Amino acid sequence: MRYHHEKPPIYSGMYGELYICDHPVYNRCTLFRIGDKGLAVIQQRFNDETKSTYWSEIDEWLTDELYLHPKFKKFFDERSGICTNDGLYPTVNVRQMMWALKMKPIARKRWETVFDRRYI
Repeated sequence: MRYHHEKPPIYSGMYGELYICDHPVYNRCTLFRIGDKGLAVIQQRFNDETKSTYWSEIDEWLTDELYLHPKFKKFFDERSGICTNDGLYPTVNVRQMMWALKMKPIARKRWETVFDRRYI
């Protein structure tokens, strides 16, 4: 039996911020910053009208759970970086991050795609 991470009944979104940029894959993400370094995290969404998918910021209820996880700082130090001249930070999708932190992943939808490489 598979277990998935579920939305808690009460949550707060204190950590992470909405970041708008001009990345080739997305234009909105959740940005975690510590000092000069940052890590952009994205989640895939589905548009019912056009039957297409797109990448954007992660669900607000996930931000605190990811940031407060005991392994977050180590993951952040390995994958984060300084903002480039074009305003971009290193990026991961929420599933990559949850697997790396050994968290139960959120339930996968049948329309979701994956990145088969480390860097986005």
